[in-house]
Amino acid sequence: MPSTAIQPQDYEDFRLFLEKSCGLVLGENKHYLVTSRLSRLMGEFSVGSVSELLRLLKTGSRPGLRERVIEAMTTNETYWFRDVFPFDILKDTIFPELGKKGVNPVKIWSAACSSGQEAYSISMIVSEFQQARPGVLKNVQIVGTDISTAIVREAREATFDSLSMGRGLSQERRDRFFVQQGNRWQVRPEIRARASFREFNLLDSYTLLGKFDVVFCRNVLIYFSAESKRDILKRIAQILNPGGYLFLGASESMANYSDAFEMVRCNPGVVYRKR
Repeated sequence: MPSTAIQPQDYEDFRLFLEKSCGLVLGENKHYLVTSRLSRLMGEFSVGSVSELLRLLKTGSRPGLRERVIEAMTTNETYWFRDVFPFDILKDTIFPELGKKGVNPVKIWSAACSSGQEAYSISMIVSEFQQARPGVLKNVQIVGTDISTAIVREAREATFDSLSMGRGLSQERRDRFFVQQGNRWQVRPEIRARASFREFNLLDSYTLLGKFDVVFCRNVLIYFSAESKRDILKRIAQILNPGGYLFLGASESMANYSDAFEMVRCNPGVVYRKR
C-alpha cells in the first residue's frame, strides 16, 4: 500500500506544483485533502510515497500521471440550475436584451463546466425562452470547458445517473429534456446540439476560444490566488463582447480584482456587465 503521509517539504512542493499547473491554491493545513484524493491514484500507478510522486511528476516519466493528479485534486461539485438566480437573470433580462439587439449567434462560455450540468441547464433555459418568445433568439452556442479529460468526456456523453438527476432538476424538466435509458438519463438531442465541450486550463491563452456574450465562471475563482484571479478576470473581459455579462459564484466577489465590470443587481442575485 502506498504511504500518503506527507513530509512538510513534500507538501510545500506539491502545493507549488498544483498552483503552477492549474492555479489551484491549497491552504497550509490541507494535508488530509491531498492524502484522501491521491491515495487511490498512487496505488493505481504503484507509487510508494508523495515524495516519489513528486519525483515522477518532475521527470515526466509516467505518461498521464500529471493529468490524473490534477483531476484528482480538482473539485467537480456541480448540479442542475445551481443557485437558480443566474438562469432566471439569463432568461428574464439578458436574453431579451440580446434578442432586441439582434445578436446572432449568441455565444455563452461555461468555464470549469465539470460534467456538463451548467451548460445543459443553460441550453434548457434557451429552449424555454424560445418557446415563450418564438423567433427572438434564433441561434445560441454554448461552449463548456474543464481541465479534466475524464470530466469533459462525461459532459459530452450527456448521460446521468439517478443521484445526479435528483440534484436541482424538477420532474417537469427531467421529463421534457431527458430520455430514460435503463437506470440512466440521456439529454435530448436538441439540448445537446447547442453545447460543445473541450479541455481547457484557465491559466492558458484564451485567444482560440473566440468572443462571448455571456460567461459563467462560477465557484472557480475561490480556488485561485489573488494574482491569478486578477489575470483570469482581465482575460475574461478581453473575450467578452462590449456590454457582455459575467456570472460569478454566489460567494465570489469582483472587489479588488477587476475594474473592467460594473455590478448589476437583479434581486435576487447579481451579474457583472463589461464596462
